[in-house]
Amino acid sequence: MAGESTPTQPLTLRPLEQALRQSVPELHHFDQGVEYLSNVYLSTLAQHDVEISVARRGCPWKNGYAERLIRTLKEEEVHLNDYDNIAEVEARIGHFIQQVYNYKRSHSALGYLTPAEFEQKTCLNFTEFRP
Repeated sequence: MAGESTPTQPLTLRPLEQALRQSVPELHHFDQGVEYLSNVYLSTLAQHDVEISVARRGCPWKNGYAERLIRTLKEEEVHLNDYDNIAEVEARIGHFIQQVYNYKRSHSALGYLTPAEFEQKTCLNFTEFRP
């Protein structure tokens, strides 16, 4: 049931908290999974003044950029690997996002720059805006 804690909540809450320690986004997009709609997850976002974007069921175009990131993550990391345990999942996905996606993979929406190159080129350092 939405709003309540679930057994898988640490799988979403822990990465959210880690991400918020590095940078606070203006917007956080997610699907209608109960882990994301729990009171603790939503209140964590609210404490950081993060706007919430929730896709309606069957409407992946609600936030195309976020949906594309998830598709890329699945196609280029998750579906290509067998993981032995949750620690390996966290390490490998974290590495993919931090090192491959942000620093090695160019993005058409960013003029074929990596996110790190785009951030540097546009003089945007989001960690400077952390409360």
